[in-house]
Amino acid sequence: MSLVLKDVSKTFAGKLVVDNISLTIDKPSVFGLLGTNGAGKTTTIRMLLGIIKKDKGEITWKGKAVDRKNINFGYLPEERGVYPKTKIIEQLMYFAELKGMKKEDALNSINKWAKELKVEEYLQMPAEKLSKGNQQKIQFMTAIIHNPELVVLDEPFSGLDPVNTEILKNIIIDLVKNGKYVIMSAHQMHTIEEFCTNILILDKGKTVLKGNLKEIKEKYPANRVQINAENSIDSYIKEFGLEIENEKNNEYTIKISDEEKAHQLLNKLVSNGVKINRFEIMKPTLNDIFIEKVGE
Repeated sequence: MSLVLKDVSKTFAGKLVVDNISLTIDKPSVFGLLGTNGAGKTTTIRMLLGIIKKDKGEITWKGKAVDRKNINFGYLPEERGVYPKTKIIEQLMYFAELKGMKKEDALNSINKWAKELKVEEYLQMPAEKLSKGNQQKIQFMTAIIHNPELVVLDEPFSGLDPVNTEILKNIIIDLVKNGKYVIMSAHQMHTIEEFCTNILILDKGKTVLKGNLKEIKEKYPANRVQINAENSIDSYIKEFGLEIENEKNNEYTIKISDEEKAHQLLNKLVSNGVKINRFEIMKPTLNDIFIEKVGE
């Protein structure tokens, strides 16, 4: 079972917004679809879900051409869509029945997810009474209430506090464990790094980078070293001509151009009796790589 996009393109009003992109997701996992605003992410998502038609290329799910009849998907769009004056339970029942669920099954699923997402107390309230974060959790419920095989999440953590972000993260992890295919689009690069095995970065509709995230990062040289020392080491860092990117309570993030300089600094600190609690040479973050690829 897999989702395959092959040489897919889409033009709106004479403008090519998705240009010949290809990707494959061949096992349950979280796939990261990245790009700046207007890069073509949402158009790609809508084509692969059969919401809009592609102009050229192939999109298949389980070996069959994608249309809205043969793909059981859940979609959390970036644009929020809860009805402010309608009770939450009524909205959820409506969306469940749109997906073909029987009333009893829908109610069981609503109660299950409301408990997991800690929104049981809001089911009888109109949406306008809920905070932005709780509205976001309700909309997430509409995406997964019918037990879809493919789940597409566009900015899923928008508006969530750290506690609710953690709840949602654990649910996404469980979805993958239960055999779901998840595509995630987000602007928080640390979130993508945490979840995604494979990524694709779009810029102006074109693919600028794709593949296994770990393998991509391995191709880049180290560019930072993190040091936690008992005392200030500013003078040593300046002696080696290195730049401090961040420092707080003698915890340093230092930019480096090669690993040898970092080891020389460590040897100097140790030989001068400076106690080091942590020393870690680091590869570029996904944020660094993203800016390099689309920063212009």
